[in-house]
Order: sequence, then C-alpha cells, then structure tokens
Amino acid sequence: MAEHILHKHKRAVEVLELCPSSGGPFEVCVDGRTVFSKRELGRFPEAGEAEALVDAAMEAG
Repeated sequence: MAEHILHKHKRAVEVLELCPSSGGPFEVCVDGRTVFSKRELGRFPEAGEAEALVDAAMEAG
C-alpha cells in the first residue's frame, strides 16, 4: 500500500507514516481525514480498497 501511494502521489505526499502494531486499530488518513477505519468497519480493507480510498481523497484535495 505504501509503495502504491508513494509511486502514484510522489509529488503530493510530504509525510507517509506507518505505525506497526498488533491487534490494534488500522486507520488510513489523508490530510487528517480518516478514509478507512478498521475500528468503525470491524474489518481490514480488501485488496486495493485502501489504495483506492487514498487515491480518491488525494484527487478530491
């Protein structure tokens, strides 16, 4: 996922933070907005889902 984001949005991404944990929340945020939350949905993202949500948020600005 990080590789996709950095490759596709390399000119727009200033910070990409990965925080490893075990059994905790899995959240994906763009500019402070949560675009995916395991806590809210009760599941991990499906293949390509988080990347698509990041792409849409980046394009929306």
